Amino acid sequence: MENSDLLINLLLYLFLPLWGIAGFIDWMCHRASHIESTSGLKESLMHSLMGVQIGLPILLCLLFQVNVLILLICLFFLVLHESVAHWDVAYASTKREITIWETHAHNYLATLPLFMISIIAVINWPIVLKLVSLDWQGQMNFVPIDHSHGGDNYIWYYMIFTFCVGILPYVEENIRCLKYQLQHGKPNE
Repeated sequence: MENSDLLINLLLYLFLPLWGIAGFIDWMCHRASHIESTSGLKESLMHSLMGVQIGLPILLCLLFQVNVLILLICLFFLVLHESVAHWDVAYASTKREITIWETHAHNYLATLPLFMISIIAVINWPIVLKLVSLDWQGQMNFVPIDHSHGGDNYIWYYMIFTFCVGILPYVEENIRCLKYQLQHGKPNE
């Protein structure tokens, strides 16, 4: 097995599931801290935004060949994600208790995307060289991958997993916060 295959498997079977599990633990912490009555819908929407900011690059890397365009999108969303993550913690820390469990979940949620993009860069080192040398000719399009990473059904299993541990919990959080706000007004007013 090639080193790149080992690194791809590390991404698919360790880092991507860990990111989902960390997000689920983070959601459980938000629920335990009664986010709907403390920091409310504003923070909950920040969480959903951060999920999209990492979820979109993950999906692109699973569906398309990594080229300069895909790397630029990944880097752009990584920087945006970190900005929103800082904004989120600064906002939430004044409104509710952030427990040690939530802090640990945040550690994973902040570092795993950096680790994943780093491994993607190592696997696709010639593309990184094209990116930094501005040799972008023929590198700015979406090219579907020839064969699915992890086998034909991996993406479906991963999407089901993500839906269960990442999308459904945060949709529930948004709805819970919206219902609270409609019934009681914005929290901390």
